[in-house]
Amino acid sequence: MDEGHDIVDWAHFERSRSELGPGFIRILGYFREDGEKSLEAIERAMHAEDTVALIIPAHTLKGESRQFGAIPMSDVAEKIENVARHCVETGRFPDELIPDVVQLKRLFQQTVDLFDKATNPLQQRPQRGGGFGRRVANSSFGRAGT
Repeated sequence: MDEGHDIVDWAHFERSRSELGPGFIRILGYFREDGEKSLEAIERAMHAEDTVALIIPAHTLKGESRQFGAIPMSDVAEKIENVARHCVETGRFPDELIPDVVQLKRLFQQTVDLFDKATNPLQQRPQRGGGFGRRVANSSFGRAGT
């Protein structure tokens, strides 16, 4: 799992997999669902210029992504959360977060793709030959007249 080491801390990911045991895949599915909902909420808040509505979904993404080792995504979500909190206190909308929201969305998709590769056995196996089982060395075995 060398791929995506700049997006996912694989040691942290594997530690979470081990700690969560059989429920890991189910919880990872919740991460995907919650992440999509949080991203949608952040985008809606940006379009509506609703600073308060940025805080909870960014906070949710921060914690859930950190749980699975997606540290860069967690860091961007934390920045969005902290800037939004500060802007609520100062009474202004954080237009400067637009590039961060775009980056968060991109990181989320990259992270989910990497998680899929790490957890889907069909994506992990190299494709060889194109058939089931092992190749038989004696290919004339069982053929009549050979």
